[in-house]
Parts: sequence; C-alpha cells; structure tokens
Amino acid sequence: MLGPQVWSSVRQGLSRSLSRNVGVWASGEGKKVDIAGIYPPVTTPFTATAEVDYGKLEENLHKLGTFPFRGFVVQGSNGEFPFLTSSERLEVVSRVRQAMPKNRLLLAGSGCESTQATVEMTVSMAQVGADAAMVVTPCYYRGRMSSAALIHHYTKVADLSPIPVVLYSVPANTGLDLPVDAVVTLSQHPNIVGMKDSGGDVTRIGLIVHKTRKQDFQVLAGSAGFLMASYALGAVGGVCALANVLGAQVCQLERLCCTGQWEDAQKLQHRLIEPNAAVTRRFGIPGLKKIMDWFGYYGGPCRAPLQELSPAEEEALRMDFTSNGWL
Repeated sequence: MLGPQVWSSVRQGLSRSLSRNVGVWASGEGKKVDIAGIYPPVTTPFTATAEVDYGKLEENLHKLGTFPFRGFVVQGSNGEFPFLTSSERLEVVSRVRQAMPKNRLLLAGSGCESTQATVEMTVSMAQVGADAAMVVTPCYYRGRMSSAALIHHYTKVADLSPIPVVLYSVPANTGLDLPVDAVVTLSQHPNIVGMKDSGGDVTRIGLIVHKTRKQDFQVLAGSAGFLMASYALGAVGGVCALANVLGAQVCQLERLCCTGQWEDAQKLQHRLIEPNAAVTRRFGIPGLKKIMDWFGYYGGPCRAPLQELSPAEEEALRMDFTSNGWL
C-alpha cells in the first residue's frame, strides 16, 4: 500500500494542480488540458562516463525552444528512461522545467511496472514541474495485461494523479498495444486527457478518434512518419523524434495539415518518411543522437547497453538524410 506521505503528497498535489493559473484547467469547468501540437521527445545527454549531462540538456532545450512546439516530452522512450534511476528521472524533469519557455507544456513519462510505483512517480513528476504525465503501458507481464488489467492500472493512476494523464502505447518497445476497447473506456475518465499512439497503424488511430469523439479526448501520433495521415483521421498533433533535428519542418507539416494544404503537406511528408524511419525503426536512439550531433545539437553517447552506430550504419543514416535534401 501507499504510505501516508505519498497519500498526503497526492492530496496536496491535486490541490495545487487545480488552483494553478497556468492555463491547463479551465476554471470551474473541469475542462481537460489541450495537448494539441508538436512535441519533441527530448533525449537525455550523457557524458563520456555515462553521467547525465545537465548542461548539454539545457543547451539543447534553449535551441529547441526557438521552434513553435506546443511543449516537450521528457522521459519518453527517446529519453532512455529505463536506464535512469528514479532520482535522475526527477532531476531531468526539474531541469527541463527550469530551462524551457514558461508558455510550453511539459509532458513527463512517469510509467513504471507496478501501479503503486507509477502513482508515486506521477506525484513526484508533478512536484518537480510536469504539466501532464505520459504513462506507458506496463509490459513485463504482458501476457496478463488484459484490457481489464490495463483499465484498472490507468484508472488508479488517473484517480490519484495531481496532473492530467496521457496514455502511451509503444508496442515496438513494450510488445503490447493498448487495446482500443480499453482506450475507449479510459477516455471517459475526467483526468485522462488523451493518448500518444506510436504503433503506426493509422486505421487504429482513426478508430480511436472515432470511438472517443464524444469525449474530451485527444490523440497524438507517436512519430513523424505517419503524422499527416494521423491529422487526416482526426489526431491533434504528434510526439516526433525527428523534431529533435528537423523541428522547423515537422512544425511546418503540422501547419500545412491544420490549414488544409494537403498537396504541400503530402510533398513534405514524403521527404520526412526515410529520415524519420532512420531515427526510429532502423537505428533508434543511437541514430537520433548521432544525427543530433551533425545538426548542431548535443547527441553524445547512449547509456549502456545501447551501443554506438557502426561506420556502415553511420553512412546509411547520412544517406537517408542526404538523399532527401536535409544534409
């Protein structure tokens, strides 16, 4: 069970969250946070000795802050959160809150394997400045993660969270899709505001948008590779790894979709597909960090056991960006 201090923190955090004048909740209406827009999932910089490099983190944020992002996602998959200690996860969120523009939203990954640990981490994320918690599906016992189990998990987290909750489905990493029926049920919870879907199945995204259309619920695409298709089906934005290096272009694609300039959007989307695949499916975080180095950000090393790209992989990464006119 949660200890008295945690329960006290939950109550205090909820009181603070509801009274904050940050434009997240509409006064007196219980209106949910508007998460529409583009978010880069911020990487966690490390030194050569595998310590978190908070100075480089702040440098990257200052550069990313020049683009019209809705906000930042911290401690998502690209943040290497499974490799960080609990104290490191909280310190990273705290540093990001201090360094980022005040008018942007901070979505912090607070997912853990147990419901109790997720509640405690979510409360702590709120205390260090997160505006909303992005909660990945627990997956270690994925064979038992039925719709009922996941509904119970997310409901408990949302009941006790002092900040709004965003569901997070990333089957490439978890081996588990958050079932559509579970999403529909959870969309009715007053403290669950939306979902980041990284699976890449636009039919599923469209179905979720359709089935939750009567709720105050928003869907974010989890990658730039299917951003245009997601917008066409009713998504309201995206959490896109590619935005860490092509922030202006991803935001331009958002603008084209939102203003109905579909022909130009299609041309830009086509040019983003290969580089996006390179920093997601093909080479993952090591690829993203390498291209960040090339684009004037600090990528640096990953934390073990993730390994650096081989020379052949670096050349393939470079080609995916060069052939599309980005390098």
